[in-house]
Amino acid sequence: MAIATYFGSGSMSAQKYADVVKKLEAAGVGSPKGRRYHASFGDPNDLHVFDVWASQEEFDAFGAVLMPILVAAGVTPVTPQIMPIHNIIMP
Repeated sequence: MAIATYFGSGSMSAQKYADVVKKLEAAGVGSPKGRRYHASFGDPNDLHVFDVWASQEEFDAFGAVLMPILVAAGVTPVTPQIMPIHNIIMP
């Protein structure tokens, strides 16, 4: 079942976000298996992240790589909101 994940504020600046993305790409998970959609948004000093994943298991596998990278980048980890996807409408 597809899920939506939302990470609220966790001290994520645009600079820290760019650093995390670069480290994820270096770790081979810049485009992880199962992630269908990714968006970062908000104030450049307080970014939020929204993703759509094909399954909870694929999100969990990515999280095992993501969390140490976030901590190393100085981002305070936050517990994401995780919700089942009811419907997706694509153009």
